[in-house]
Amino acid sequence: MSGTTPTEQSSGSVLNRLFGWIDGSLVSLCLASLVVVVAGGLVQVSFGAFSMTIGEAWRAVFDPAVIFDPQVWQVFLLGGELPDLSRRTLIVWNIRLPRVFVAALVGANLAISGAIFQAVTRNELASPFILGVSSGAGLLILLTLVVFSGLAAYLPLLAALGGMFAFVLVYLIAWKNGTSPVRLVLAGVIVGTVFQSLQTGLFFFVDDIGVVQSAIAWTTGSLTGTDWEQVRMALPWSIIAIGLALGSSRQLNVLLLGEQTARSLGMSIEKVRFALSGVAVLAAAASIAVAGIVGFVGLVVPHLVRNVVGSDYKRLVVGCLFAGPALMVAADVGARLALNPIQLPVGVVTGLVGGPYFLYLMRKQQNIGEV
Repeated sequence: MSGTTPTEQSSGSVLNRLFGWIDGSLVSLCLASLVVVVAGGLVQVSFGAFSMTIGEAWRAVFDPAVIFDPQVWQVFLLGGELPDLSRRTLIVWNIRLPRVFVAALVGANLAISGAIFQAVTRNELASPFILGVSSGAGLLILLTLVVFSGLAAYLPLLAALGGMFAFVLVYLIAWKNGTSPVRLVLAGVIVGTVFQSLQTGLFFFVDDIGVVQSAIAWTTGSLTGTDWEQVRMALPWSIIAIGLALGSSRQLNVLLLGEQTARSLGMSIEKVRFALSGVAVLAAAASIAVAGIVGFVGLVVPHLVRNVVGSDYKRLVVGCLFAGPALMVAADVGARLALNPIQLPVGVVTGLVGGPYFLYLMRKQQNIGEV
């Protein structure tokens, strides 16, 4: 005779459906990523133009006047005038920590965007950059700085619009009685190549060295000068994109089974593919709008997470949500401190990490590409 009641069995079944997909590898990955983010954040707040000891910086991070004051958080998240705070606390919370928060948001968005694009195209080398999203954003940034300088205040919004326009163009080029993963990737390469060529050509029309430096910072990816305004700009769109990605894990898993299997299960392939691509574009645009074009995060992170937790998108999306910020915060620490006092664009560091990593994969694996 069973020792459990029907109610207990029903509760256990519900819990298993809700949390049964969580395993030790995912928990370990998330905890390790959190450690990297916290350690990287503490390193970031400990160094800067204003001199303070590591102990003073860390005490400022955990200042009760900030952590337990709802008014301060309201100002951070909604804008307004901060109440009186100590000088060190103000520097840490108003200048240094926002850079860490922006890095975490950018890393999470790019990782999730890359993971979705890899499912849509069934190719683990797909990313916002392969599919032209970044090139479209970069082209509109350069056009704004070089030709329409009066619109520079709207640069983040224009970057997002440029990325969205590029992907719609890719989708239209790839359409032929529907799309296919191969046609999407090829169309993305075509659009990206054309837009990058136009970007290079625009540099020949720039006379102001300051405009050139600003354009390079945007097109290589940089977190220099970010503050709570960038956090407020990226946070709402990040929450929407992450929520939609988490809720779409079943559809992403079905896409991996192939088009014939997906259709046999009743899925409308083109509608789902376009909708999921829209989520990926939204996540990438939220990142590009505040940090410019940061390369390789959308490629490297999903692949690393897949090696740890497997290909189930319930686990993969959650893993990317933690591992993306870890990679981005660590890369920004390197960008800021490697050549101190000179600060490198964070996109340079992610490129230096991502390039050799994929060369290693190419040498190690014969069948790299298909998910």
